[in-house]
Amino acid sequence: MRELAEVRLMQGNEACVQAALDAGVRFFGGYPITPSTEIAEGMAEKLPALGGKFIQMEDEIASIASIIGASLAGVKSMTATSGPGFSLMQENLGYACMTEVPCVIVNVQRGGPSTGRPTAPAQGDVMQARWGTHGDHPAIVLSPWSAQETYTLTVKAVNLSERFRTPVILLMDEVVAHLREGVRMPDPRQLKLIERPRPQGGRENYRPFGGALDEVPAVADFGMGYRCNVTGLVHDDVGHPSGSPQVTNDLIRRLSGKVEAHRDEIIDYELTQTGDADMVIFAYGSTARTSLRALKLARAQGLKVGMIRPTTLWPFPEKAIEEVAERGIPILVPEMNLGQLVLEVERIAKGRSLVQPLSRVDGELFNPDEILEAVKELKPVKSRKSSKKEGI
Repeated sequence: MRELAEVRLMQGNEACVQAALDAGVRFFGGYPITPSTEIAEGMAEKLPALGGKFIQMEDEIASIASIIGASLAGVKSMTATSGPGFSLMQENLGYACMTEVPCVIVNVQRGGPSTGRPTAPAQGDVMQARWGTHGDHPAIVLSPWSAQETYTLTVKAVNLSERFRTPVILLMDEVVAHLREGVRMPDPRQLKLIERPRPQGGRENYRPFGGALDEVPAVADFGMGYRCNVTGLVHDDVGHPSGSPQVTNDLIRRLSGKVEAHRDEIIDYELTQTGDADMVIFAYGSTARTSLRALKLARAQGLKVGMIRPTTLWPFPEKAIEEVAERGIPILVPEMNLGQLVLEVERIAKGRSLVQPLSRVDGELFNPDEILEAVKELKPVKSRKSSKKEGI
């Protein structure tokens, strides 16, 4: 067993593997794809020693199908992929949402579309992570900026999937996946782990898809003796297909409601020097690392710049933007895409703040001077009130 204060030099993908194992993942079904392959390799090496199962499937469609099946049998399950594979998973991702199956999908983003640039960083899957599958469905998407945070957010992803009986996406990028940093490893015995709600009563009252709008119903593992029909069709509270408008309405609203009603439990973000800021950078993933350096350079030049860094991309951290928009200060949104989350920032700001996108899609990271120059081009507005939540 590890010592509490042990620090390891780890790649982001390696931290993801160790966190998944510590969080209780015991099944991995996947197909190797750059830049996520080290996750599959690590799980293949370590799962059998823990009594878990690793299987390389024939493609990404089969990969997500396998983890859904394993999860229905009661095992915490995970897969890992990149953009093209993530696209192939979308139909079964919707199936997991509809059937309320806990599972974790790690997407290490790379340049696209199509095969794109397999070894280049990008942040082009942000909207696919939210809206890639069809229909109205819940989405929980987490995004780390370091190897250390990859560990903590992987554990959180497993916990949230179990807590809300839904797939959770860990949206990394190539830089975070392949950088090497010191990671402080907790004693796994001290981790707070969540198990999905399982039925306690008699079989006659079992309703695996029932409950109130904000409720997560209990689910029995296959083999526990409870009867349950699992289908991607609209279904009633015991799983029987239904064409009823009322059943359809109640189901779709509950699937989203069980996540939306608990936004404060799910959403997290970090604020850096926003209290006195008259300009703010909104950045996530590896782009936030460059943005933090740009912030420090700006502060050294007397510019009052702050930063909002969401670790939860979906549900979107609206409160963080609201607090800035109420003060009317401009927001710079650097992204390694042509502008995806900037649209959400604009939606929440509602014209109260200037929202300026900064895009890069050449397969290279932003550099601090590039972001600093974009900050200088913003017109500062004197803050009217202080931020309510302050980080580092």
